[in-house]
Amino acid sequence: MKRFTLEQMTDFTDFTRGGDLTEFLKQTNNVFNMNNCRSHPVRVSPDAQHIHAFLQKPKRGLVTFDRIQRVAVAQSPSYMDTGSALSIPIVELLYLDSGSKDSAALVAVILENGKVEFWKYVERKAGWDLLQTSDLCNSTSAKVVSVCSSGKFIIWCEERPASESASVFSAARNNFRYCICKRTYEREERAVRLGGVKTPLHNSPCYRVLAAREDVYLLPDNQEAAPGNGSKFFLIWSPKQDRMTISTVCKGALLSKTLHSTSKDSDYKTLISECIGMLATISPPEICSVAPTSCGGLLLVLSSGCISLLQSDGVLRQIYTLALSCPLDCSKHISMQIYGSTLACIVYRTLYLVDTSTGRLLENIALKTDGMLFLNSSEKNGIHFLSSTGMYVVKESGVDPTSKQLGRSDTAKPDAVLVEAVFEEACRYYQRRSLSSTQLTVEKLKSGCMFQAPIALSSILGVYMKTKKTSELPQGDGGYSKLLASLGAELESLMSLEHLKASVVSASNRKLSVSCETLVGQEVNRLLFSDLDRDNLLYLNVIFKTFPRESWQALQASLQLGSNGEGFLTAKAAPEVWKTVLSPVQAAPAPLSSGQQQASSNGAAPVFELICRSLFTFQPKWLSRFVELAQQQAGTSSWNYGGKESPESVPLYKRALCVLPREGQAQELQVELLLCSQRPNAVMQAMRILLELRRWERVAEVAQRFSQQSPLLNKEIFTTLLCEISQHRDLDPYLDLLWTLCPEDMTVTSILNIVLKSLPLCGREPGPFRTDRSQMSIGMLKPLLNKVLQRETKPSQRYADILQSPSFPPPTPPRQPRSVTEPAMATASPPLSSISSSVNDTSVDEGCSSPRHENK
Repeated sequence: MKRFTLEQMTDFTDFTRGGDLTEFLKQTNNVFNMNNCRSHPVRVSPDAQHIHAFLQKPKRGLVTFDRIQRVAVAQSPSYMDTGSALSIPIVELLYLDSGSKDSAALVAVILENGKVEFWKYVERKAGWDLLQTSDLCNSTSAKVVSVCSSGKFIIWCEERPASESASVFSAARNNFRYCICKRTYEREERAVRLGGVKTPLHNSPCYRVLAAREDVYLLPDNQEAAPGNGSKFFLIWSPKQDRMTISTVCKGALLSKTLHSTSKDSDYKTLISECIGMLATISPPEICSVAPTSCGGLLLVLSSGCISLLQSDGVLRQIYTLALSCPLDCSKHISMQIYGSTLACIVYRTLYLVDTSTGRLLENIALKTDGMLFLNSSEKNGIHFLSSTGMYVVKESGVDPTSKQLGRSDTAKPDAVLVEAVFEEACRYYQRRSLSSTQLTVEKLKSGCMFQAPIALSSILGVYMKTKKTSELPQGDGGYSKLLASLGAELESLMSLEHLKASVVSASNRKLSVSCETLVGQEVNRLLFSDLDRDNLLYLNVIFKTFPRESWQALQASLQLGSNGEGFLTAKAAPEVWKTVLSPVQAAPAPLSSGQQQASSNGAAPVFELICRSLFTFQPKWLSRFVELAQQQAGTSSWNYGGKESPESVPLYKRALCVLPREGQAQELQVELLLCSQRPNAVMQAMRILLELRRWERVAEVAQRFSQQSPLLNKEIFTTLLCEISQHRDLDPYLDLLWTLCPEDMTVTSILNIVLKSLPLCGREPGPFRTDRSQMSIGMLKPLLNKVLQRETKPSQRYADILQSPSFPPPTPPRQPRSVTEPAMATASPPLSSISSSVNDTSVDEGCSSPRHENK
């Protein structure tokens, strides 16, 4: 790790009135506050040769301190002092043409009344000359509240009197009495030529304007906060293109418009009208401190202590988080700036140095006094700051010998440092979101093939894209070869995703559909191969809802769904995919009935339900077979799916039933799902549905198939069908098949009792005989009763082994064959063949029948 030291550039002895400057800095409280008040108390020129101090008490004015270049002319310098005679507050001091090295310093002093003084530093006499005084605003009654310069433009926010505002009838509307104006300037030998005033934004709240390169940031003024939702957002304006972007801290860029002076777009209310709804729903964090940077962005310190860089496109990039949260009044203790790839931030007399690429804290240096960071045009990457004891620059003093890098004990090579920094950030990212107390290490993260470091990944991807253009990866220890090799798969995936997004933006309608299918396919496949958390599960639900057909195609590819030669569904999904599909619901609910919806605790449907719903929509014939395959995977796979059933879990077939429409629709599919479970209760429920649908052939098929599953289920099936036969004659073609299902323990008496209890009620015809031929007759039951009687009269073989045991005790003498038993059997139970055939057509009536009818 590099070590840094402070080197003093000057103690103000080489400045004019150096003693006064030192005394002024010591006596002024909060003098180094860059963001505390509208007028900054201290200004340092871009070349660090001039220091300007704003006086407030006891005299109001401006005092300059210049570095002495030649002793000969330093005896009688001319100062740019506007001291005791100045009664108008100074709003700002701007250095114009600061990027030109050959031209002398040109300063514009803007006063609150709209006047501007142009001063030029003359090297020959080491003093300042007043070139001219001009009116910056068109209106003499206008009041300048904030001003900055960007390129060849002077931009300011001015307050206009009520008479010139949009309305004077409402006190609330008077809050929108400000305008954003711009004006070009052109430097001449002895004067400054100003262009015409243009007002790109009318009737706005009070804004503070800050310039960073070619962009201007408009932030709501802290002293006069924008009314309503105006304090929730800020504006980013490009003066050259006249393009205004509405952005927030939490949502980024919301809207971007090109302003036209001839249209109503220049009105503030018209500009933000499209974002009013969204602005009302957000609560962004408070901005404690801001600072424009030389790289073109704006540094923000949020109330959470997070230091972020706001880019010109509205993207907010988090760089570093301070250890303490920042209240709004702490901004007077903060000064910050970016120098090359290093963020320097002074907080409470501590200088923090942070690498902006990785977010790593390089070092923190304790200061003896408060300090204010500033830019030096001669050393743009040098960290300079001003304090009451002088000007200082931060220098690198070498490498800390006590620091140890990953795999490097003696040297600090950039490639190794970058690899460790990136993976350490990813470790912190995952550790904050993990419920496990086990500490995550870089080695575990690399071996797990999981990577996510949002801040660093964008920078790495940028380098990777540049190297891809040259077709050569950087080699050696000083490049990114080791890092790119470690993240090759992730970067390739991100690259393909970015190319796909770019093609979607510029694609035609036909290509857009293909690109959409590809993008959805990649996202669904990625999610199914990962351990889904709640956010990703909700994201997957959104994909299935927004792109149903594309999601179905992605499912077929991820699960490898197809049909074999017999037309049955096959699925050759990887074990990781089955693990995701069969993962249990996070909040286990009570068992659900058909028609209800099962969802996880965050309101999103589980993956299994999503797949079943997609199957029902696009290929309903595959649904029952898919449930069978899922049940097989849950019961036989070595993976711990968490899908094995327990008393609290919901069976898969019931979860699949949840996606079906309500009763009366898709009953055939409901029967298939019930049967595929092979559970007795589900099979009987399917049987009853088939009986209601009068699907007699299917009833006979199901009865024959599941009767061999268990004796109890066989008895339940037979009893149900016997009750159905007692009520109508529609099952007559299948009687022979159904009689074969009769259980072994069923007797004639139990059969007749079931039939008598199941007979329909008597109609209007009294008596034992009826003309309705839809009722059951004794003749129909004759084959069944014959079979049961023969089984009852057949000698029991239960004690046959005892009868065939050895000869002790000795066998009894033989009896006469069947001389006694035959009459007894004939008396007890005469064969049904003796019943008159004429009775075969006689109907049995429940209300009129009795045991006498059997002997008739």
